[in-house]
Amino acid sequence: MRILIIFLLICCSLCRKSNDQDKPDWAKKDIRDYSDADLERLLEQWDEDDEPIPADELPDGHPKKPAPSLDLTKIDLSSPDELMKASKRGKTVMMFVRMYGVSGKEEADQLSSVWQVGLQNNHIQAERFAIEEDRVLFMFREGSQAWEAKDYVVEQEQCEDVMLEQQTYLGKYCQQCSKEDKEKEAKKNKEKDKKKKKDKKGDKAKKKPKTEL
Repeated sequence: MRILIIFLLICCSLCRKSNDQDKPDWAKKDIRDYSDADLERLLEQWDEDDEPIPADELPDGHPKKPAPSLDLTKIDLSSPDELMKASKRGKTVMMFVRMYGVSGKEEADQLSSVWQVGLQNNHIQAERFAIEEDRVLFMFREGSQAWEAKDYVVEQEQCEDVMLEQQTYLGKYCQQCSKEDKEKEAKKNKEKDKKKKKDKKGDKAKKKPKTEL
């Protein structure tokens, strides 16, 4: 593929009107005599001639793309996950998932592929890489989606645990975790669900119109 791209660039560059006297010595060679270094120079010259892409039009995860402004008034500051989610908007985030009951990378790849489709059905885009026999990496160009993905994956059978931004979250059906770990995780999830319900009730109360006396 790289050779094809280079060939096309060479063809396009030869079509440009240029005075031979203005060309450097390497550019005056026959195409068949180009060395790897000459091809690299051609690619660099081509990139210099291209108009730069505006920063706000760069793809998600690009290091030069400016991060969106963080509105703290719309964030629940008492929730570490919500704060991290907001701070990673527009940035690349990696999530590591460990599985149980899989026999090798091929089976792990098949299982994680099913999870990837599940994420896509929930409008969450992630790239997937098998890194160990029981471990896969999900990479999110839009980092804020990683926490929604984590909530989905930990509910899946055969998910042992999820590591996201140096925090480990146990799978709902984890096998190697202790009974105590499961109880702690269940309690934490219960408190989180309780808080969500409370917040929803508060939002409904705010939206409810006041009746005149």
